[in-house]
Amino acid sequence: MYIKLEEGYKIRYDEYGKNNQKHILFIHGLGSSSIVWRDIPQALSEHFHTMCVDLIGFGGSDKPILDYTISYFAHFIKNFLTQIGIKNSEKIILIGHSLGGYIAIEYAIENREQIEKLVLIDSSGMLSQPTPLLEQYLDAASEDDPNLRYTKVKKVFESLLAEPFRLLPILVDLFISVLEKPGAKYAFESAYRNSTSTSLDLERLEKIKDIPCIIIWGEKDNLIPSDHIIKFTQILNESKTMVVSDAGHSPFVEKTAIVYHKLLEFLSDK
Repeated sequence: MYIKLEEGYKIRYDEYGKNNQKHILFIHGLGSSSIVWRDIPQALSEHFHTMCVDLIGFGGSDKPILDYTISYFAHFIKNFLTQIGIKNSEKIILIGHSLGGYIAIEYAIENREQIEKLVLIDSSGMLSQPTPLLEQYLDAASEDDPNLRYTKVKKVFESLLAEPFRLLPILVDLFISVLEKPGAKYAFESAYRNSTSTSLDLERLEKIKDIPCIIIWGEKDNLIPSDHIIKFTQILNESKTMVVSDAGHSPFVEKTAIVYHKLLEFLSDK
């Protein structure tokens, strides 16, 4: 589905269980799209109203030339929710992966009273500098030679998994096809620079320490190491945590059933 924001940008999103009272928004990571969540939003729609948005600049959404800062993405989320009819007075659960976790945190800080629960999965926001694999990711996305780009992207995607042989070649093709769209490479590079050159203000993070939160991490994450859980829980010290064995940067992809059941348990908990 598509919706137009007030600024005129066309945004792609999926929506399930619209008649349910509790709202969940899934926010994907850098260079990704709502397709990454697979069947989880649909499975949760038995009890929840679930929404997955392609962030502006990514997936099937428009890719204008602008400064893709974390605060801009948070502002975008606000506009998107308003446009699809979620009132400021309505509570919402945010589930953010990687860059999406950073955005979810920023949104929660700015809209504290609206947030019911927060789920952070292999979240960025605590990096003092890019990790080697993040640098390789940028290099792969910026590569102009088609053959080299495919090789580099495939290598990065394999490194994101605990079991590289499980990589589906179609995911590499899909990433590259989106990257070839006008404005896509600019959006990727801008979001990369803005999310890796800044980290969370810990004093601001304190503002949301009482929000029910679970932090989930793939044990074998090569992009953002799992010890980042400790950095988050030093502030968000009431958070539940889960380290997923034999999973890389996207544990909900490699261990879907395990992560789904943990999410359902956390989201259903009163």
